[in-house]
Amino acid sequence: MEVLIDRQAADDLAGHFLAISKHVPLRPIRTEVDYDAAVASLNALLDAGAADETHPLADLAATLGELIGDYDDAHYPAKDVAPSEMLRFLMDQHGLRQTDLAEELGSQGVVSEVLSGKRELNLRQMRALAGRFAVPVAAFVDGLHAPVAWVKASAA
Repeated sequence: MEVLIDRQAADDLAGHFLAISKHVPLRPIRTEVDYDAAVASLNALLDAGAADETHPLADLAATLGELIGDYDDAHYPAKDVAPSEMLRFLMDQHGLRQTDLAEELGSQGVVSEVLSGKRELNLRQMRALAGRFAVPVAAFVDGLHAPVAWVKASAA
């Protein structure tokens, strides 16, 4: 299907785009300032209900999320992070101690073994930790890359 945009339609689109851009930076993210503005706008859209796929602004939020993801991929490449390192980092970010994870992991001994890398997390533990820290379960899977965006989101 071919879509033609005449001069009048282009002028109308430009006006609407400028109006949207006052609230949502819908353009490539080039700087940390742009990035912070985009994240703040995305959070505002999500708070307004745009996380629901049926919301009128859901596609706008998804598009902005893609722009943020592109910037993350270019400037914060994923790196291998052991599950124990990820857990220790998240504990530090949330001011938690080993005793605070008994519900998710089990006894103090189990928590110590997980943090030292002597014991692997099982799926139930991974799910519990993902829920507690609001990160994907994959954040605790050994051998997977951990995008910085997971860590940024959980620290917020």
